[in-house]
Amino acid sequence: MRKKVVLITGGSSGIGKAIGQFLTQKGYEVFGTTRNLAKNQGFSDFQLLEMDVHNAQSVATAVSQVITQSGRIDVLINNAGVGITGPIEETPDTEIHHAFETNLYGPIRVMKSVLPHMREQGSGFIINITSIAGYMGLPYRGIYSATKGALELVTESIRMEVKGFGVQVTNLAPGDFATNIASGRYHSPVLEDSPYKEPYGFSLETMNAHVDEGQEPTVVAEKVYRLIQKKQPKVHYLVGSFMQRFSIVLKKLLPDRMYERMLLNHYKL
Repeated sequence: MRKKVVLITGGSSGIGKAIGQFLTQKGYEVFGTTRNLAKNQGFSDFQLLEMDVHNAQSVATAVSQVITQSGRIDVLINNAGVGITGPIEETPDTEIHHAFETNLYGPIRVMKSVLPHMREQGSGFIINITSIAGYMGLPYRGIYSATKGALELVTESIRMEVKGFGVQVTNLAPGDFATNIASGRYHSPVLEDSPYKEPYGFSLETMNAHVDEGQEPTVVAEKVYRLIQKKQPKVHYLVGSFMQRFSIVLKKLLPDRMYERMLLNHYKL
């Protein structure tokens, strides 16, 4: 039986690496991507390709390598992403643009490059890794929430556009997991003379603690594996702690101001 071919963006660490390892063990042919292949020369868990999701030519080259080597792409997992925190007023425009380039425009570029091949083969499955944070505007994570929320909506749209070609698309929104995202996240500095100094400083400590205390990323990998088995995947899936998942239910049930008050209390604002 032919192995299914999986392409995972951001596959050299964290959730992407965990997904790649798990699917490799399950018999899939896995390709991961990284921005700098030279920094991952000792990587041997599965094949890594160089790809910068900011660059359409880089994306096209990596996708072409997979097609040349394996003849098809059965599953695309858009996982590459960056974190960003800070008061919106004090977050540099360059960092805001970088976050949208990576978390929103990047996945769109990869889908645009992969879809012609999936359409030609008459099948394919795309999983966009978003975030539970994309379901709500969180204080000092507003830009991150916006990038992930936008990708959720893009997924809803493109899912309907490509359904007739035999291509399935879904969102998977993780909560906090124990990865290196906090160390790679852009933090607006806590400025001594900033009016946001105390509340932002406390919120930053809370966010980092949630990541440190998060579940292992293999939980996400197992969820991805189960999704790939589904013949009719739903539009949205969540993976995370009960309270993180339940927060989305509460957002649907509670009046806006009551939900806002709950978040303010949680972050002690």
